[in-house]
Amino acid sequence: MDNQRLNTENHDRDSAGMLYVYPVISRRAGGVSVGINLNPNHACNWHCAYCQVPDLKRGVAPEIDMEVLRQELSAMLHDILHGDFMVRRVPEDCRQLCDIAISGNGEPTSCKRFDDVVSIIVKVMQSFDLVGYIALRLITNGSYVHQLHVQRGLALMAKYKGEVWIKVDAVTADDIARINGVKASPELLLKQIKAVVKLCPTWVQTCMFAWDSKPPSDKAVAAYLSFLQALKNEDVPIQGVLLYGLARASMQQESVHISALDKDWMQTMQAQIHRLDIAVKLSL
Repeated sequence: MDNQRLNTENHDRDSAGMLYVYPVISRRAGGVSVGINLNPNHACNWHCAYCQVPDLKRGVAPEIDMEVLRQELSAMLHDILHGDFMVRRVPEDCRQLCDIAISGNGEPTSCKRFDDVVSIIVKVMQSFDLVGYIALRLITNGSYVHQLHVQRGLALMAKYKGEVWIKVDAVTADDIARINGVKASPELLLKQIKAVVKLCPTWVQTCMFAWDSKPPSDKAVAAYLSFLQALKNEDVPIQGVLLYGLARASMQQESVHISALDKDWMQTMQAQIHRLDIAVKLSL
C-alpha cells in the first residue's frame, strides 16, 4: 500500500491502490474513516460546485464486484487494526478508526445493489468485531431513497447502528441549481429527508461557502433556517446538522466562484441553527 501520509486536505480515492476502498482523515468523523467508493467511474446525478472529484460526469454507479469489495475492505481493516497502517500513514493525534463511510466519487445509492453492498460491509465489520464499536455511515443526496433496494440497505444499516448524512446545502430552487447542479425544490428535499429518517438515524449535512467572495444572502440563510424549522414543526427526528466549510479545492469549473467563509460567519450560522434547538456540529 502507498506510504503517503494522510491529511484532511487530501481525500484521494486511489490512495490505497484499491478499486472501492480508500482511507481518509475525516474532520467530521474525527479520525480515520474507511471510505467505500461505489462510483469509481466518477459518475453522479448531482454536480456540486465544491466537489473535489476530477472528471465528474452525470451518471450512476457501475456494476460492483462484490468479492473485490469484500477482499479490499477486509485487507484495509486488517492493516489498520493489526498492521502498521496507523504508524505508517496517520498523524499521531488522528490514530483512531472512527467509521466506515459509504461515499466516494458520486452518489452511492445509485448503485443497483446497494443493499448487497451494505450486507457485505456489515459481514466484514462483524468479522472484525466492529459492529457497535465504530459507525457505519452513508453520505448521500437522498435522491434514490424511493427505490426499494436503497430502502432495504438503509433498514439494514439501522439494524447495525448505522446512520445517514444527507446533503442539504441550499433550499431555494435557484440556489440548489447553482450549488448542486440539479433541479429540486425544498418540498422534494423535505420529502426525501422524511423517507430516510423513517429508515435510519439521519443527520443533515450542509456545506456553506462564499460565491464570488460574497457569503450566502440573508434570504438564502432565512430560507435554510425555515427549512430546518419545518423539520421540527413536522416532528421529523433528525439527529442534528453537520455544518462545514471548504477544506479541499473544487475540481469543477465553478471553482472560480467559490471560497471559504471566515470563522466568525460560520460560528454565527452555527449559533442560529442552535437557537432552533437543533444539535449542530461545526467543522471549519
